[in-house]
Amino acid sequence: MATRRQFLKTSALGLGGISIGLSAFKYVSDFTGLQQNAADLTVNLTRTPTYCEICFWKCAGWVYKKEDGSIWKITGNEEDQHSNGRFCPRGTGGVGMYTDKDRLKTPLIRTGERGKHEFREASWEEALDMVADNMKKLSSQYGPECVALLNHGSGGKYFSDLLKAFGSTNIAAPSYAQCRGPREVAFVNTFGELIESPERTDIRDSKCLVLIGSHIGENMHNGQVQEVSDAIDKGVSIITVDPRFSVVASKSKFWLPIKPATDLALLLSWIHVLINEGWYDKDYVEKNTYGLDLLKEHVKTMTPEWAYGITTIKPDVIRETAKEMFNASPAVIIHPGRHVTWYGDDTQRLRAVAILNALLGSWGRRGGFYNPAVASVPNYPHPPFPTPSRTWRDAFPGQFNLADETLASGLCDATIPAPTRSCSFKAWLVSGTNLINTLPDQAKTLEAIKSLEFIAVIDTMPMEITSWADVILPECTYLERYDTLRVSPHRKPAIALRMPAMEPKDNTKSAYWIAREIASRLGLLEYFPFEKLEDYLDWQLKQIGSSLEEMQKIGVKTFEREQDDMYFQPGEQHEFFTPTGKIELYSTSFAEEGFDPMPVYTPHPEPPEGYYRLNYGRAPMHTFSRTSNNPNLNDLMDENALWINPKVAKDWGLKKDQRIWLQNQDGKISNFSIKVRVTERIRWDSVYMVHGFGHATKQLSRTYGKGISDTEMITNVMTDPIMGGTGMRGNFVTFLTEKPEEVAS
Repeated sequence: MATRRQFLKTSALGLGGISIGLSAFKYVSDFTGLQQNAADLTVNLTRTPTYCEICFWKCAGWVYKKEDGSIWKITGNEEDQHSNGRFCPRGTGGVGMYTDKDRLKTPLIRTGERGKHEFREASWEEALDMVADNMKKLSSQYGPECVALLNHGSGGKYFSDLLKAFGSTNIAAPSYAQCRGPREVAFVNTFGELIESPERTDIRDSKCLVLIGSHIGENMHNGQVQEVSDAIDKGVSIITVDPRFSVVASKSKFWLPIKPATDLALLLSWIHVLINEGWYDKDYVEKNTYGLDLLKEHVKTMTPEWAYGITTIKPDVIRETAKEMFNASPAVIIHPGRHVTWYGDDTQRLRAVAILNALLGSWGRRGGFYNPAVASVPNYPHPPFPTPSRTWRDAFPGQFNLADETLASGLCDATIPAPTRSCSFKAWLVSGTNLINTLPDQAKTLEAIKSLEFIAVIDTMPMEITSWADVILPECTYLERYDTLRVSPHRKPAIALRMPAMEPKDNTKSAYWIAREIASRLGLLEYFPFEKLEDYLDWQLKQIGSSLEEMQKIGVKTFEREQDDMYFQPGEQHEFFTPTGKIELYSTSFAEEGFDPMPVYTPHPEPPEGYYRLNYGRAPMHTFSRTSNNPNLNDLMDENALWINPKVAKDWGLKKDQRIWLQNQDGKISNFSIKVRVTERIRWDSVYMVHGFGHATKQLSRTYGKGISDTEMITNVMTDPIMGGTGMRGNFVTFLTEKPEEVAS
């Protein structure tokens, strides 16, 4: 069994972790983070608290500065449950966001046609007036509901408030429909509760961890990586289901190299084995669940032998791994994952994951899924937001009723004019999300953008989306601003402060300032009563017995839970927030909406001859497409490579580091080339690349033209009929060994 030290070294350092090289800090090889050694200090340091904006985990930390005022290093805050005082490679490299010479520097107004990045510099007054004037004009013509916001990150909070005050609730983060939405709908319709973010998985105390398409150690969700390491020290049994031999697969007791697109068949056969062998928590299931007899009848023919013919996983392995889960129960987790939008039946696949956890009694149990706690922080009173006359749902009558958030892909689709819609969206505000590389089917995204009468983009970097903006508003980085308190669910309620370590560079501004200035021009200042965000933070903190002054010193404040309810108590009668008040193995809500109340496996299309399924994933030093130009993180990985099985490479005559182009099943050819990586760690029917490269924006000087964007190759999108998620793994590629004429420069 791999040790904690080996796992962390492989996941954080072996794939290109940060080399520290500073005498005043020691980087411990087992990823315990940066430890200050006072005896070696040759400079006087000051520190300010922050929480990281590189990924959604938002670890709290400290920004250390030298006497000359320059940033020296970012480290973790030991009080923080998200980081435990340890930052991942991305977090420690966050200073690159501040130093990046390619940053947006001043407001820009488009002078040429959209998509060509032709702009002139403008004052903030002119740029903000342009945004407000267009919002007023379009509202008077079509109603405020025809303005939509697509956002990601902390700044989205202020623009969400702005849009709701304006009269529109058409606000979406791509992370729902393009990432985590199916798991939330699946789990809330099984247990009555969401998975939350960070996930409520009690990995550190788990005895068996099942990862089905979840690449912990490469996606570098900091707290989970650390908890997996703790669990390894305690002898956890890891079962990894993945067509690729990932980092965590190398640390697993079982690696199941499943045939892609057949995961649901494996899950259903596991359910069959657990029920028919009696390998489930009978007391827990009898007391807490609804529909066991219906489920047993449903899966009676879904044997391991049946699944073998679909998944290529042998029946004895299916039975052995099912027994491994049962032996560990209830301290077992079939991990729900995060990016789960794969094949269009993803909500049902995640329903099967939820059902497995229910049978094993892991929900609400130590080593399974704990009940998170959240600090209660009041918001300053303001008038109620106006009630909109239309929402995005009006564009999809009778569809996606179980989706509990707005679909970014739905907003995109509803922007394209159609005779069945009374109002297509006429304007977008885009904050902190590069929609061109985020939403699948780029042609549809561009068709939607071309249909807009106005688009404003708020960002720190010149991404592909900024080329299509009418006005660009340059946001300062998270190291240069205050932001709302981080109030995230965890084992204990806690809050974290982000305050500026540096003054905003050039002519950039904080998202709060930008949103408030637009609100002022729209006559909506009553929704932004504090001129400075720090005054609002101080008011909030004083309501809970703290203050801005205190938080500036400590960064993180953790509170005790009000009740001892992290796990179910023995003999406790628990009511679940479902229609039956039980854990629903048979979903009554799904049945009411006309969907299968229990998951059903349906075969998915196979790659045509000479094509291979395109899989994609993460690297520990990068987050999506937003960090590939970061000077610190680009040094660790400056382009992606295409993983190809040696058998396939031999058939095609491909060699290591050879550059090739890709063409997908719809004839789409990649803009750029990619290096070949020949490896036994990928099945012969699939290829794999890291997401976030292949940038086509020349203003990104370090990453332009490096590698291939998986997003541009995703033209076949399989929409989940239950909640609208965008299944993206039904795309197939073949290889072009010569530079295609249509992309030749």
